[in-house]
Amino acid sequence: MHISTVTGDLLEQLTEAIVNPWNQNVLPWWLLLPHGVSGAIKRRAGVAPFQELARAGRLAPGHAVVTSAGRLPYRAIIHVASIHLWGRSSAQMIDLSVKHALEAAENRPVRSLAFPLLGTGAGGFDTEASEKRMFEILSTRMSDLAVVLVRYDG
Repeated sequence: MHISTVTGDLLEQLTEAIVNPWNQNVLPWWLLLPHGVSGAIKRRAGVAPFQELARAGRLAPGHAVVTSAGRLPYRAIIHVASIHLWGRSSAQMIDLSVKHALEAAENRPVRSLAFPLLGTGAGGFDTEASEKRMFEILSTRMSDLAVVLVRYDG
């Protein structure tokens, strides 16, 4: 696996797919007011990926669902339940989210994938700790996938 870290905007990465840090999908998609990464994705992709995501129902912690990318130039969006129902993230949620996102990408298949730092922002997890955990998980995985970890620069 080739892993790189950049500072920038997730939606500007030249990859085939991106990861959306989502919640456990209990409320209908139209009741949710996504912010942060999810909000940026919804503004640029439109509602179609979120309607597809809603059809998947409640996501188990750390699990992933693949949808179309709507108006974004990607082959897919991989939504991961990296935030608990009560709006926080944990090391276990981050670990599971990375694992399931990689499995979803490899089963799709896509050759390149961009991740935001999971659990940070609304999830309340420390940025440095998230990046370190994600890098450690990714570096132990045998794959031809190219992965970009994106530190938000806003």
